[in-house]
Amino acid sequence: MSPTAPTLNRFGVALLAEWRKLTSTALWWVLGVGMAAYLAFMGAVLAFTFAAAPPSPDTPAITGVDAALAVLGTLNAIGYVFPLLVGTLLVTTEVRHRTLTQSLLVEPRRGVLLGAKLVVAAAVGLLYGVLGVVGLLATSAPVLELVGDGIFLTDPAVLRVLGLGILVTGLWAVLGAAFGAVVPNQVAAIVAVLAFTQFVEPIARLGLSAVDSLSGVAAFLPGAAADAVVGASLFGEISGGGGDLLPGWAGALVLLAYAAVLTVVGRWTTFARDVA
Repeated sequence: MSPTAPTLNRFGVALLAEWRKLTSTALWWVLGVGMAAYLAFMGAVLAFTFAAAPPSPDTPAITGVDAALAVLGTLNAIGYVFPLLVGTLLVTTEVRHRTLTQSLLVEPRRGVLLGAKLVVAAAVGLLYGVLGVVGLLATSAPVLELVGDGIFLTDPAVLRVLGLGILVTGLWAVLGAAFGAVVPNQVAAIVAVLAFTQFVEPIARLGLSAVDSLSGVAAFLPGAAADAVVGASLFGEISGGGGDLLPGWAGALVLLAYAAVLTVVGRWTTFARDVA
């Protein structure tokens, strides 16, 4: 037997345990359904807005493939708070309910336990991405067919945005789990996620983009980096530009760097302390 076989087997056990812990409560699928419903509503509203009326008096109406891309880009631009939350809850729930001790008794290697949480977060994030796409298409496609130029589902650019949007949703969940490892207090972590996604980053992107010397900094914020990977920016459409985005590969590296830094910090803080 290969010397790595026992390690891989224990990691598989840890993965199964983390998946069972996640799916033993209703919260994970409630958040997933909530994400699909929210994106369905926003998709219909934005599809009608972009196709029937300009975002601002000085901006022409968005038409054709551009309208479809702007609407489908909301999977990342608006929906990313849901995978962030479910990833955060993967870690903070154990701390809040003091079940981390039992988890460490089953798998005492803390790096393995944290790694299993990150992998499960990625899996549920990808599932959320699929649910988000279904919600978006269920409402935005009929609206764009009726009042716009269509959804262009056979267009390579549209398919690319959908596929990359799902992948980025999985990465958002990983970022959430890594952040939960850094901020294990559940209330504080949830408040921080909501405040950052709904207020801090949107305001920061708008403010930084308005200053020429700082507009490049905005591209390195997590949401802007994700927009770069997906290749569609709802923020840019609404704000009339919203600053330049990084190349897709660079945006991916920025997101991976955020995840790596948070994971390392979480491993050597929360997952290095003694637990009761």
